[in-house]
Amino acid sequence: MEEKKRELLVYQAKVCEQAERYEEMVEAIKEVASAEVELNIEERNLLSVAFKNLIGSRRASWRILSSILEKEESKENNEEGVKKITVLREKIENELEKICEGIFKILDDHLIQKATSGESKAFYYKMKGDYYRYFAEFTSGEKREKASEQSLLAYKNASEIANSELATTHPIRLGLALNFSVFYYEILNSPDRACHLAKQAFDDAIAEIDDLTENSYKDSTLIMQLLRENLTLWTSEFEDDDDDDEYDDDEDDEDDEDDDDDEAVEED
Repeated sequence: MEEKKRELLVYQAKVCEQAERYEEMVEAIKEVASAEVELNIEERNLLSVAFKNLIGSRRASWRILSSILEKEESKENNEEGVKKITVLREKIENELEKICEGIFKILDDHLIQKATSGESKAFYYKMKGDYYRYFAEFTSGEKREKASEQSLLAYKNASEIANSELATTHPIRLGLALNFSVFYYEILNSPDRACHLAKQAFDDAIAEIDDLTENSYKDSTLIMQLLRENLTLWTSEFEDDDDDDEYDDDEDDEDDEDDDDDEAVEED
């Protein structure tokens, strides 16, 4: 791809982001990602933000409809209402599946293969784990089982790289621990492993917090706070499963190279 065309596509993606036209933003940055050159930090973050916003609203819609559907199913003589909500939720599920398949193809066919740094590799494997986790959220049976397996594998690959090549306070490593722990808690129903992973990441980062650079201090401490909030939620004797939300690192956009991550606080 010619450099001028690449720059124009990146510019287009930025404009689309400002205009909140995320479908067009995805198409622009997908073309850049499909070229034979590794993405730089800015392009990598644009890709993450584009897909994050594209899928985020649909995940929220799916959760709302699922809650409504559960209430409607408890009512008598409400078959028509249940049917309409079910049809709408299935439409959203199809959209979610299409988005996930799109990012899987880019990651597997281009981005992971071309990544040269440990940071990039961890970022892309984490992203793969995140989107298979999202896929598992709205599927069931064999589809959910396969998505869970792929998510676990991707998170483990990301963790192996992050733990050997990134500092304990690096935002990507912390964000990975945050989202991986949410995966254990929500998808695998393993609160013990979720808490162990989150606590280990938090404690390791606290031990090295004085070594944080000014550039990453804000992002790292924010994710550490989210890790602590999840630990508090998960270990609380007064936890209310219906009202409390956990966090993952996709909840907030990060402004630097580590922009990436609901029901748990996560890095959306």
